[in-house]
Amino acid sequence: MDSDNDGSQTVYDRSVFQGLDKEDNEWSLKPKVVAFKERDQASGFPDRELGVTWQNLKVQAVSADAAIHENVLSQFNIPKLFQESRHKTPLKTILDDSHGCVKPGEMLLVLGRPGSGCTTLLNTIANKRRGYANVSGDVHYGSMTAEEAKQYRGQIVMNTEEEVFFPSLTVGQTMDFATRLKVPFHLPNGATSKEELRKETRDFFLQSMGIEHTHETKVGNEYVRGVSGGERKRVSIIETLTTRGSVYCWDNSTRGLDASTALEWAKGIRALTDVLGFASIVTLYQAGNGIYNLFDKVLVLDEGKQIYYGSMKEARPFMEELGFICQPGANVADYLTGVTVPTERAIQPGYEDRFPRNADALRSVYEKSPIYERMIAEYNYPTTERAKERTQHFKDGVQNEKDKGLPNSSSMTVGFVNQVKACVQRQKQIIFGDKASFMIKQGSTIVQAIISGSLFYNAPGNSAGLFIKSGACFFAVLFNALLSMSEVTDSFTGRPVLLKHKSFAFFHPAAFCIAQIAADIPIILVQVSGFSLVLYFMVHLTMSASAFFTFWIVLIAVTMCMTALFRSVGAIFRTFDGASKVSGLLIAAIVIYSGYMIQKPNMHPWFVWLYWINPISYAFDALLSNEFHGKVIPCVGNNLVPNGPGFTDAAHQACAGVGGARPGVSYVMGDDYLASLSYSHSHLWRNFGIIWAWWALFVAITIVATSKWRSSSENGPSLLIPRENAHIRPSLHQVDEEGQLSKEKGMTSSGGPLDSDESSTSGDESLIRNTSVFTWKNLTYTVKTPSGDRTLLDNVQGWVKPGMLGALMGASGAGKTTLLDVLAQRKTEGTIHGSIMVDGRPLPVSFQRSAGYCEQLDVHEPFATVREALEFSALLRQSRDTPRAEKLKYVDTIIDLLELHDLADTLIGKVGAGLSVEQRKRVTIGVELVSKPSILIFLDEPTSGLDGQSAYNTVRFLRKLAAVGQAVLVTIHQPSAQLFAQFDTLLLLAKGGKTVYFGDIGDQAKTVKEYFARYDAPCPEEVNPAEHMIDVVSGHLSQGRDWNEVWLSSPEHDAVSKELERINTDAAAKPPGYADDGHEFATSLWEQTKLVTHRMNVSLYRNADYVNNKMSLHIGSALFNGFTFWMIGDSVSELQLKLFTIFNFIFVAPGVLAQLQPLFIQRRNIFETREKKSKMYSWIAFVTSLIVSEVPYLCICAVLYFCCWYFTVGLERASSRAGGTFFVMLMYEFVYTGIGQSVAAYAPNEVVAVLINPVIIGTLVSFCGVLVPYQQIQEFWRYWIYWLNPFNYLMGSMLVFGVWGSDINCKEKEFAHFDPPNGTTCGDYLSDYLSHGMGAVGNLVNPDATAECKVCSYTKGEDWLRGLNLNEYYYGWRDAAIVAIFVLSSYAFVYLLMKLRTKTSKKAE
Repeated sequence: MDSDNDGSQTVYDRSVFQGLDKEDNEWSLKPKVVAFKERDQASGFPDRELGVTWQNLKVQAVSADAAIHENVLSQFNIPKLFQESRHKTPLKTILDDSHGCVKPGEMLLVLGRPGSGCTTLLNTIANKRRGYANVSGDVHYGSMTAEEAKQYRGQIVMNTEEEVFFPSLTVGQTMDFATRLKVPFHLPNGATSKEELRKETRDFFLQSMGIEHTHETKVGNEYVRGVSGGERKRVSIIETLTTRGSVYCWDNSTRGLDASTALEWAKGIRALTDVLGFASIVTLYQAGNGIYNLFDKVLVLDEGKQIYYGSMKEARPFMEELGFICQPGANVADYLTGVTVPTERAIQPGYEDRFPRNADALRSVYEKSPIYERMIAEYNYPTTERAKERTQHFKDGVQNEKDKGLPNSSSMTVGFVNQVKACVQRQKQIIFGDKASFMIKQGSTIVQAIISGSLFYNAPGNSAGLFIKSGACFFAVLFNALLSMSEVTDSFTGRPVLLKHKSFAFFHPAAFCIAQIAADIPIILVQVSGFSLVLYFMVHLTMSASAFFTFWIVLIAVTMCMTALFRSVGAIFRTFDGASKVSGLLIAAIVIYSGYMIQKPNMHPWFVWLYWINPISYAFDALLSNEFHGKVIPCVGNNLVPNGPGFTDAAHQACAGVGGARPGVSYVMGDDYLASLSYSHSHLWRNFGIIWAWWALFVAITIVATSKWRSSSENGPSLLIPRENAHIRPSLHQVDEEGQLSKEKGMTSSGGPLDSDESSTSGDESLIRNTSVFTWKNLTYTVKTPSGDRTLLDNVQGWVKPGMLGALMGASGAGKTTLLDVLAQRKTEGTIHGSIMVDGRPLPVSFQRSAGYCEQLDVHEPFATVREALEFSALLRQSRDTPRAEKLKYVDTIIDLLELHDLADTLIGKVGAGLSVEQRKRVTIGVELVSKPSILIFLDEPTSGLDGQSAYNTVRFLRKLAAVGQAVLVTIHQPSAQLFAQFDTLLLLAKGGKTVYFGDIGDQAKTVKEYFARYDAPCPEEVNPAEHMIDVVSGHLSQGRDWNEVWLSSPEHDAVSKELERINTDAAAKPPGYADDGHEFATSLWEQTKLVTHRMNVSLYRNADYVNNKMSLHIGSALFNGFTFWMIGDSVSELQLKLFTIFNFIFVAPGVLAQLQPLFIQRRNIFETREKKSKMYSWIAFVTSLIVSEVPYLCICAVLYFCCWYFTVGLERASSRAGGTFFVMLMYEFVYTGIGQSVAAYAPNEVVAVLINPVIIGTLVSFCGVLVPYQQIQEFWRYWIYWLNPFNYLMGSMLVFGVWGSDINCKEKEFAHFDPPNGTTCGDYLSDYLSHGMGAVGNLVNPDATAECKVCSYTKGEDWLRGLNLNEYYYGWRDAAIVAIFVLSSYAFVYLLMKLRTKTSKKAE
């Protein structure tokens, strides 16, 4: 249907324009678009018109029923898994033989119910084929095949249904970034600079969607406050437009927009399509006729079959000829999708037995019609000269815009350097947009430096300082490495956005990686400089400028290197769990093989390669060489034998237990000491170079891995059935021959359609009735913003009576959601003035629980099935007197009502992997309904994102609730005329939360129409009154009047105020209509705890990834630790190894915490966003459930670690020793879990939690007496933090159990060798020394020799332990008991911090 042969049919044929009423169908900004186009033509730029044609398109995916979700136990059921893997997975045909042609300048509307394949068709047209099992058929873009079109992915774009943004960026920054990356290389005439052209484009787009005012507002998401939902949708629309594409696919892009904005959007797309020659393919739910009439062609899908494709004008007559009735004023789009739904369609008399009953019948009728013949005649378009010419122009046009530095095959527009610049700028904005994480990272660095500086304070220059100084150097390297672990978490937060931008061909992933590095440099410089200045001078390392700056530059290099390492780990993995598992093991390997815990010469040959590939080992070598090179280190204390009174002659003393000591010399040369560790000062700059070489390798890995990322929706089927419910499924699917969910068949599985009389009456007895009147008066709500107070609601008043269905409407951003939040007591910030009453009395304690509130965003526990979610809500929120069986029976009623039977046993999952938007919405409504709300039900945009049928069902169902006496208040966007007619009253808000109308709607909206007609804004016959009103109040028909003033001075307003007074006084005089039991929660705390804990247990049991990670982390670290310290011997240096192998057990914590905290925080978000606010259960039950559900897994983990480690290291086999050790290890699992959960309970988000961990764990590790022995800890710390530190007691008890009572045999190089004076025997010379003081623990092995005495520093294990402040054997059990007490205190902290975080809701003042 090209515009030249059949002009009469296109609404938007150029020749018809003049005749049309300019006001209605012209987009106000169209002249600007025309001007842009003319400017481009004058500049000689070729048109980029493409068009798209497809034939015989068939798409198959793995059938959703095939996906079973394994739980912790069933994943090990090998025979069953093997048997199942042999079946070929069934494929489901999503699109069956689709065909169509959209030429430049045409718009196609794709209609269909959810699940009928609309999104799949758009995905295929947009050339996104990943994730489907197979795609067959031809798609041509102009005259290019799909394969050739791949390099033009930036010109063939799709706007998906989900909005993914960096929430901390403002709208302006988001748009700046998008426009920067699409600035054409050749400027059009009249543009002076690229920057000017870019700003012009950006402002045009912001203006086109009417969101200039949000320029400085954050975009936000579910948890970060930002622009409203409708505004966020508009940001995603204009971001798609910045791509300067030629083929646009729009997937339900009006979701969440109000009717007038949606129409504006459609007019805008129409104008752009006409002027610039786009091919626009759009799928919409609930498209009003105003929007429908703007299209050229319509394609209707049902169950993947194309039942109609032809001109928009002919669609309705075609269906009417087949006997389907279209009601007057109905949305034609909804009518077209409803013809295959038995509950929706109406049949003309006389056609009952011959109309086509299903998709197959309809398709065969359509394929015999003349429309079909006419449409397939277009499919030769790709082979015509016109198409080839246009395609060539398109290629030239794209080439012309491209930076000359780019290769021909590149899809980008701007050059690589500019891509990097734009990404750097955005990276900076992201970092400063989230100031909290940034400040915490910098603050924690300084705090940690001060703490560790005071720990290693003023290290002496003698042998006692050797261990302390190397500890300080090691700590400096380690802390910065631990901080960079947060990169792994970061890698997953920004991934969806990067994938979206990649599909828009904004930048090459390498540009993003380089930008991250560039943004790192200043931050790492600040971080390391602060850290080094504090630490270096507090520890009193070598005081020379060259030594300090060497220390500083090595630290910077190793921090950059470790950041790159963890970033590459994040990039390599598809899931966060996989990445955190590896990063946990990496930290363990890096720490052990850095050369600090085990010195290089003591390493076992089977693991020594880890030392050579560890960047930190090179840094540690460099720092020690820098420190000890050229020093003379005198021996003191235990290291000097003999010493004490009477032994002062250096000629007859020697160093013991210090590496590099020579016989008969009482000092050690620094370079000898380094050589004994196999280090050397000559390695310093070589190592520096090696660190940068590793850095380059990690960056390369990151870039390659980033280029290979795929989005989660490309991963196959999304409906998952948990294994334990798998037996329930087959029974439901007998009916279902097409592999489609039986919902489409008009509810065949549930025994008949919903409307039939018997189902509506039988269900009604069980639905709850209520008699309370809910009123609000003079409500004002203000919030503080940087620019002063902002009023979001301005003197709003109204009421909801039982049996009334109230609509709350207004343009996007008028304060609808805010009003609901305030009424439902969900606000925790801002000030509220005015009164909110139930039955003329202040709100009862149980109000939040007795009012149902369905939020706009669907927040659910991802590992629960739909039925479990509903039962959970019913059991917790129905009153405590209702028997359990009755509560569960009510759940079935609601499942029937909401038509959820087919989904009842599937997991809810996360968005994009789990239920679809529309299914989640129904679950959200269900969760509120099963609670039997007794006062009223609030719903925030329950129909956004639903198709016309589901929306109508939802509202019809609310109507049903109202009919049995429920009071319902709904905010609603874009209602069709039929939907609008279902409501009784209307509260209409304008910008700033000002009332414009409150009162009855009237039959067919008569009352409202009369009100507006009286003030010169009559509603035309065919126009939907709901859209008309919003246009009048805030759209292009407002005539510049202040409609709030009009309302305030109207007689209706006075009547409302009087009626409000009357309602309140009447109600206050009668007894209240609700029973307030005075309980804040419906069930007792014990009952809540049981239910919530059960849910958490099930959820963890199904979260196999998480549990596997925990287990594998424990097994991995235990075996690694065990084989690293394989069968430790009994020499002095090996005592140190025993200390370190136990010390290593502590380091199982960071890896587990990196996984445990995000899980805790996701659960906490679910609790805080929805369940806390509806008073489902108390925070005490929440914390208890999280703690209890971890217990069984922690016990298993402790057993696994113990078995893999204890016996490989070769510690004492006696059961009293082994048992004591196991008990302490079990307790430690609980201690660190408690610490981690308490951090997570208070941290604002995951990244902050990951940044706080190193500070806490670092501090505890520092003061547990390992890095610095008890005697040498500074007094300030020694008297409190040492005794308060659980790690101290953990180490103490494990050391006592492991070492006490063992014999010590020195190795040859550990003896002190010296000659006694003038020929006495060694025994005589040393008799005083060995009898008391330091020498009492020494062991002289050759008392009768007269030369070359050999003294070992210790005789028994306990001699060494006493130096660690472990004086008696009973200390082992004493410390074990203290660790057990710490378990209680660390869990108490979780409760405390959760309580501190839990804010109360604001009440009206």
